[in-house]
Amino acid sequence: MPLINLRTSLASVDHRDELLLELSAKLAEQTGKPEDYVMTLLETDVAMTFAGTSAPAAFVEVKSIGALRPSAMTESFCELITSRTGIPADRIYVHFEDVPASSLGWNGRTFG
Repeated sequence: MPLINLRTSLASVDHRDELLLELSAKLAEQTGKPEDYVMTLLETDVAMTFAGTSAPAAFVEVKSIGALRPSAMTESFCELITSRTGIPADRIYVHFEDVPASSLGWNGRTFG
């Protein structure tokens, strides 16, 4: 059930579908889970400030039933997002959440 949600203040992102596919592959690789279960979301033109300015910034949510390694994953996702959007890594927050299997549903049932 890995999920990555990228919210950014950028009005748009070039080649957004390619970015979503790259995020999907990266999340599957980083969690060791099949990409068949990975969901990606991209929200652009989100009103946000960071460090007292409205310069381009991003907030990333990564959720999974286990398999999270925040210290390793943060650098990997920041590098990808910076290379595709130009947003500097010091203007990207990444939030990780380990979701209980019983709290997540798919295909008419929960995972646990």
